[in-house]
Amino acid sequence: MKLASLKDGSRDGQLIVVSRDLSMAHIAHDMAPTLQRALDDWAFIAPQLNDLYQTLNAGKARHAFAFEPAQCAAPLPRAFQWADGSSYVNHVELARKARHAEMPASFWTDPLMYQGGSDDFLGPCDDAYFGSVDWGIDFEAELAVVTDDVPMGTAEGACEPHIKLLMLVNDWSLRNLIPPELAKGFGFYHGKPATAFGPVAVTPDELGDAWHGGKVHLPMLCHWNGRKVGEALAGEDMVFDFRRLIAHAVTTRNARAGSIIGSGTVSNKNPSRGWSCIAEVRALEMIETGEARTPFMQFGDTIRIEMVGRDGQSVFGAIDQKVVAHR
Repeated sequence: MKLASLKDGSRDGQLIVVSRDLSMAHIAHDMAPTLQRALDDWAFIAPQLNDLYQTLNAGKARHAFAFEPAQCAAPLPRAFQWADGSSYVNHVELARKARHAEMPASFWTDPLMYQGGSDDFLGPCDDAYFGSVDWGIDFEAELAVVTDDVPMGTAEGACEPHIKLLMLVNDWSLRNLIPPELAKGFGFYHGKPATAFGPVAVTPDELGDAWHGGKVHLPMLCHWNGRKVGEALAGEDMVFDFRRLIAHAVTTRNARAGSIIGSGTVSNKNPSRGWSCIAEVRALEMIETGEARTPFMQFGDTIRIEMVGRDGQSVFGAIDQKVVAHR
């Protein structure tokens, strides 16, 4: 099943069901006005949404309309929780090696996670506004899951049934603002602006055998200013799968329906697969030559992030954004 939120002037958008090939859509108001409402009562509402989904795919939905990603907000335009992990430890190791920092052994066994701003997400085609290119503007291609209610202390082995949806993520980072913030010892804030999400959230069954072991086994495609810079395999080198990330998130508290748990930047040990953020290629340059040559993003730059299934079709639709000066 594929779901999206149509911009309608409200804070949470209008829930729509989207066809498997992303060509058509249908309003789902009779079942749930918003995606959060559907998640709040998923066991009752999801089967109704799935019936509409099957009807839409069969070409029999009476009030279907052409699906336009540019008219979509993030699937959850705001959420009760956005917790982002760093499950591709290769990415962390490269960043630390580039600045000659020791890699703690615990990073391979204990997930890193921070709580990001969840009150104001960006839609898949929304411009991304920043005050200065001196902030070090960088994209980060990730995946995320959306959960139902997950009780505190839920074991890793019991977490997968709580995964109701998966989403594509561009977790914008402002690299030059992050070091002084972390130096204060209190975590990210200004360095992590509004996150963008792909137009469609999908149920795990939509991925077929590409979803197993709590991972998505498909390439993450990144095009910066129209040039492909990355096609890292999301299922490879993911040290902590989504089951482990959820279990980590609920160690000391509950996660309520609509909680979003991110994977962190998709990263492979094989450099020939490119990169999913600029910071990683700069780290590789520092390690190899002692100098980071690739600049961060400039005003007017574009980034397109997409994941294509084994059938050749886009899974989530694309994140397609432009960097714009905030005046």
